[in-house]
Amino acid sequence: MWPQLSRRSKIALVLVGVIAAIALFPLRLALGLAGVGDGEVSARQVRGGIWWGRLEEAMLGPVSLGTVNAAVSPVQLFVGRVRLDLWRKEGLPSDISGAWTAGFNQRGIDDVTGSLPVGSIFAPLPLSTMEFEDVTVHFAGDTCAKAEGRVRARISGRYAGLNLSQGLSGAATCDGQAVLLPLMSQSGMEIVSLRIWRDGRYTAQLSVKGAGEGNAAALAAAGLSQSGQDYVLNLEGRM
Repeated sequence: MWPQLSRRSKIALVLVGVIAAIALFPLRLALGLAGVGDGEVSARQVRGGIWWGRLEEAMLGPVSLGTVNAAVSPVQLFVGRVRLDLWRKEGLPSDISGAWTAGFNQRGIDDVTGSLPVGSIFAPLPLSTMEFEDVTVHFAGDTCAKAEGRVRARISGRYAGLNLSQGLSGAATCDGQAVLLPLMSQSGMEIVSLRIWRDGRYTAQLSVKGAGEGNAAALAAAGLSQSGQDYVLNLEGRM
């Protein structure tokens, strides 16, 4: 058959074969070759091919993503970057979309939108859920290179004197080597400054402004200390 084909047809057949081989390349092997891991993205089981697969019980660092669809972006491969798109769209509050990316000495997340449970990751800070809106965070080595998008933190439990029913929200930004989430309640009286480093270290300060005397005992019982007119709780740990 080959001698009867034109040179153009032979090239076309080779290209079709290469494309087919890439399309059928297992996602599990592709992720390993791309260096996905190191505690950044993991899963109990990886199914499917490089352009369309599924991660069972996926984790983004210490945060559970559940089961998500996954695909490697071919466009980003051509410019020397790996972009692993992750999404779950079922019309539920747990829907999420975004990507893990790596390339040009940068690694991070792109365009993350959705709600993720954080459990006790930041304990004793009472954050239960983080809601993301087009959040992108890139680290160049150990330094924050880019951070943008809005984050809303939901609080578990109720605290006397604190107006936290709507959670606390703010825009992600870089603060030196760390990502800074300056989160503020709807009233502006409660503020959480959360800084996260590339290696998983974090510091957080919860500040309550203008707390009345009637709330002082409750705030002290929650671990806050008086600082001038404010009550403050400082924490640090590792995710």
